[in-house]
This record gives sequence, structure tokens and C-alpha cells, in this order.
Amino acid sequence: MRSFDVVVIGAGAAGMMCAATAGQRGRSVLIVDHAEAPGKKIRISGGGRCNFTNIHTTPQSFLSQNPKFAISALKRYRPADFIGLVERYCIAYHEKTLGQLFCDGSAQQIIDMLLDEMKAGGVTLELGVGAEAIERTDNGYILRLPDGPVTSPALVIATGGKSIPKMGATGFAYQVATQFNVPIVTPRPGLVPLTFEPGMLDRLRGLAGVSVDAQVSYGKTVFREGLLFTHRGLSGPSILQISSYWREGNPVSVDLAPQTDIGQWLADVRTRNGKQSVLNALAELLPRRLAELVIAETGIAGNLADLGRKGMDAIISAVSGWRVKPVGTEGYRTAEVTLGGIDTAALSSKDMQVKAVPGLYFIGEAVDVTGWLGGYNFQWAWASGKAAGLAI
Repeated sequence: MRSFDVVVIGAGAAGMMCAATAGQRGRSVLIVDHAEAPGKKIRISGGGRCNFTNIHTTPQSFLSQNPKFAISALKRYRPADFIGLVERYCIAYHEKTLGQLFCDGSAQQIIDMLLDEMKAGGVTLELGVGAEAIERTDNGYILRLPDGPVTSPALVIATGGKSIPKMGATGFAYQVATQFNVPIVTPRPGLVPLTFEPGMLDRLRGLAGVSVDAQVSYGKTVFREGLLFTHRGLSGPSILQISSYWREGNPVSVDLAPQTDIGQWLADVRTRNGKQSVLNALAELLPRRLAELVIAETGIAGNLADLGRKGMDAIISAVSGWRVKPVGTEGYRTAEVTLGGIDTAALSSKDMQVKAVPGLYFIGEAVDVTGWLGGYNFQWAWASGKAAGLAI
């Protein structure tokens, strides 16, 4: 029977960071994954260039039932720390927008870097290997693998959540939590497109593929980024961001031209050219297909010169205060992350260990800590993986 100081299940971002950190501290480490290749989510992130962190990361950029839980790990391993690692490996990168950092080349560079870090720590990596069973003993844990059992005093679960099942995502972490009576915050899809009911889709069908810069709000939460109309509803960065806060049965508010005071703009255009049609005027501000929808929804026709106060208010409301009620999301199939997960009340914020189950750790997406779109979730993976790796 093989024995290691640490066994990590899950060779994703958090798992590899944890394994490399523990290995370089002199621990004997085994990391296993049922996938045939490590870092699958890293590989597809950022269109294949890996949005590996965000320089504006703060604890306020994360959702959790306990917003303070992530503070410790995030403060001890900051974006600058990971950037330093990237630079040490001479990986060229750039800031795309809003603090999001991407590789100039392929995301495979980040995977290779983590593999090299694990190699430097003497970590044993086994792929295509699924955990068949886990047992707890007086000395730690026995992990049943296809080629025989492995023992270890420390077991780290880094298998993520349910998002993007085609990449191999499962609910394994929740199964382990249930086995050891670790509480779970009900998981749900996050950073995911919103969907509409058939009637709304019929009204918006001609807009599929249209995109605008928009400000989307839900309650007091507001994001201003791109919005994309789809065949199922709405997507784009602003919608993905708000989806993590949205709850079914409630509307979201959308400003389709956040850079413009629509009332003042209409008044100015009317002064310059009152004979211009309302549709043609709006088409200067919005994509024409979207302008046509606004006209259809408000019932406004004719020229700007004929536009009264009531018509003006209707257009302002349709453009700057469009309220729409989604019926759901596209689910885990397209969700970039999983909200909820292992209840942080059961974990130590210092090292991610289960308080009531010594030697058992949960890190990364499996935990009820979910970041905004734009590199934040990778930073949580690095920080939580580092926290556990330094403690084991």
C-alpha cells in the first residue's frame, strides 16, 4: 500500500497550486484526477488565453454566505504574487480590460508552469484515475484507487463544482462533504446566460447576435459591460455578472445606452433636425435592430418634431430603464462557475481544513466562495490552494 503525506483529488487550478506548494515544502504529494489531462478549465479560460487573475481583486469581488471568509487567503496570496510567478516563467501577458490579465499566448503556458512547479516539489501526478472510495482511519485517510489503496494523513478535495459537465465537472466534492457530514450551501449555476419565456423570445428573436455596452442592475448590484442578445435570452459579461446575484421570479433592469442622457440627447437631436424620424435618430445611438424593437415596444412613430413629453418618457424608459424578467438560466451546461458549495462555516479560513474533520481540506470552486467574471475565480483558486498547501 502506497503512502503519501498529502493526497489531492483534482488537478485543476487550486489542486495543482496546493500540490506544488506542499511538495516544495518537502511533503510527499500525490495528485489524482479522473480526466486524461490536467487543468481543463484553465485551457479553455479566456478564449484559450487564460484570464489568470485580476489586479483589482478584493474580498468584495466574491459572493459567499460569509463574505469575510475569503479575506485571509486572498490577503496572503495576492494577484501580484501570482503575477510574479508568471513573470518568473517569462510568460508574456497583457491587461485586456477592467484589470483582467491574459496570456499573450496559450493558456497551456499556465498549465505547463503549474506542472513544472509540481515537478519541482516532487509531486506524483496520476491522470485518468478516479477515486473509488474514501475511508477515514485513526491515522488519516485511505483512498481507494483502481490500482490499489493509498494512505495519507491529509486529503485535499479540489474537484470544483458542477459547471461545464462536458469538461468532466461532477458533484464529487459534495459527495465527500456529505460522507463526512460537512454542511453544503445549495449549489446553483453562476456566471451564466439568462433565458426568457417563449413569448418574450418571439418579441426579441430578431435581435439574436446584437450586442451593446449596457448597465445591468439587480437590487443595489450594478455591472456595466457588454450585453449580447441570444436565441435563448441574454448573455455577455454584464449579464453573466448579474446572473450570480439574480434570483428566479425577479426582474433585472437594463440601461441600453448608459453613456447617454437619453432625454437630453433626444432634445438635442430634435433641435438640430426635427424632421428626422424617431427610428433613424435612435439608430444613431443603438444598433438598428434594437432601435426598431424600442419603436415597436413603445408604439412611437413619426418624426422627432412630433415627439411629445409622453413619447419622450416612453423612449427614455425603454432605453434606460428596460425591465425584463428572465425565467431561468442556461444551467450548468454553460455556467462558468458554481455558486454555493462547501459551507465556509465548517472550514478554517486560514488553511481550508474542515474544523470537525482533521486532515480533510476543501479548496477552490468546491467552496462557497465565488468571484466575479474576469479572473477573480482563478485568484481564489491560487489563494485557497496556497493556503492549504502551506498548512499541510
